[in-house]
Amino acid sequence: MDERLKKLLRLTIERGASDLHLVPSRFSSIRINGELVSLSDEKILEPREVEIIILSLLDEDQKVKLLKYKDLDLSFSLDDKARFRANIYLQKNGWAGSFRAISSEIKSVEELNLPPILHEFIKKKQGLILIAGPAGCGKSTTLAALVDEINHTQARHIITIEEPVEYIFFPDQSIVTQREVPNEAYSWHRALKSALRQDPDVIMIGELRDPVSIAIALTAAETGHLVLGTLHTNSASQTIDRIIDALPDGQKNQARFQLASSLIGVVSQRLVPRIAGGRIPACEILIANQAVKNLIRENKVYQIDLVIETSLEQGMISIERSLATMVSMNEISEENAYLFALSQERLKGLL
Repeated sequence: MDERLKKLLRLTIERGASDLHLVPSRFSSIRINGELVSLSDEKILEPREVEIIILSLLDEDQKVKLLKYKDLDLSFSLDDKARFRANIYLQKNGWAGSFRAISSEIKSVEELNLPPILHEFIKKKQGLILIAGPAGCGKSTTLAALVDEINHTQARHIITIEEPVEYIFFPDQSIVTQREVPNEAYSWHRALKSALRQDPDVIMIGELRDPVSIAIALTAAETGHLVLGTLHTNSASQTIDRIIDALPDGQKNQARFQLASSLIGVVSQRLVPRIAGGRIPACEILIANQAVKNLIRENKVYQIDLVIETSLEQGMISIERSLATMVSMNEISEENAYLFALSQERLKGLL
């Protein structure tokens, strides 16, 4: 790895940043608590310099793929202390890279300030748990916390399918096998289909990204496996819609019944700036009780938001209630609460 990149990555870790952006002919930037900060004390890198730095990360196979497809996902370790997920891509002014810092320590549900109901979700022997939210909101971190808790508390066979592998799990009570596409698995779909023949108890899918992966996840959850996955959606009800809408018309009805029978719950989260510094997750929690299952079967997903709002005693919570609670605890400002609310009117009523 090029020493210039090592220096910038170390600086990213030292400053507590989540991301490093390397773009030619501009100052490199890091993202701290959701805000981009220009590294104006560092040298501006010209296109050829960025290309040399980026190519220093890659083996020959990766270089071939990068030149063919013009972008590439990978993960790597730095100084055996930190890991990064990277996307290298070609843009108008040459090669560029985005590097996401991944903590070497997998934090617990409590350390991440996540709702305790998640402990109950992962006690289930089979079903589907979905972690939703926009990019950069901590979905992978939440997923890792749940998988690692299973690893330390239950004797299960856990298979993870990721592109690329982010957190490294060290087997404890469970067997953990991690497959990275395309290094340890030829393709995403092949890895998912093969997983069902590898005697898994738990399947962690880095991202439910297309109709095939969604269909396989639903089948796996319905046939005796605990399946955990992420989606880029903004709310629990939107997550249900995305699962159904992604499938062809001829499969939608079957998918509704599969989802209704297998869904355990949905966590939709945002990372909100704290008054004291750093960020804290605001979480919407949907628990698949009988009312929710009926609404999914009857294609009345639009009524799910009302069920969440009126089922607080069962452990469900809307994103607005989560934000309002954090405002009342002086964790976040009202201004930031309104920025992250899906319904400002609902939040106003709760505040």
